[in-house]
Order: sequence, then C-alpha cells, then structure tokens
Amino acid sequence: MKKYRLDDFTRGWFVGDFSPTIIRTQDVEVAVQKFEAGTEEAEHVHKVATELTLILSGRVEISGVEYQAGEIVEIPPGEYARFKAIEASTTVVVKYPGAKNDKYLKGHQCD
Repeated sequence: MKKYRLDDFTRGWFVGDFSPTIIRTQDVEVAVQKFEAGTEEAEHVHKVATELTLILSGRVEISGVEYQAGEIVEIPPGEYARFKAIEASTTVVVKYPGAKNDKYLKGHQCD
C-alpha cells in the first residue's frame, strides 16, 4: 500500500499521461481541484476529450449555468466552457480520453 498527498500533484491532477502522476495512462485523466470563491478559469474547449465535472462541494458557474454540490456536468468535445467558483468549491474532474495538448483557450489555436 502506498500513500500520496493531493497537494503533491499539479492542480490536483493525479491520473493521466503527465508528471507527476500515480497512474500514467492516455486513457483518462482525473483530478480533485479546490477553488476559492471568485476563482475563474479561462474559457476553453477540447477537440478530442469529453470532460465530466462533479461538484463535490460548493457552488460554481460553468458557461453561465449554476451548479451545486452533487451535480455532474458533461462537456462534450467541441463545446466551450468557462468556469467560475461562486463560493469555495471542490470538484472532481474526469477527462477521457486523456488526450495530450487537447486544451484550447478561446481565441487561440483552434478558433
């Protein structure tokens, strides 16, 4: 049995084809992320991957829609998403497949 600390991983990502990771795989990426109230992430899209976001605690806004603890948001490839933590929040994010370099900011690369 091994023990890890979430804080030892980049932005909470602990499974995927990157370093550091616990399981190196291209099949999926998994993260647990904590956000302070007011934290925003740039609008982006994935060309290949589907992203599932579970709101574990708190309230967030994704692309203008409010979500709360216990709700899961599925964002398919090609759909832009913008994230904002309305209050302190924790999310669990699953991205599949774990496509490398598949994050495009609005106004850059694939627009």
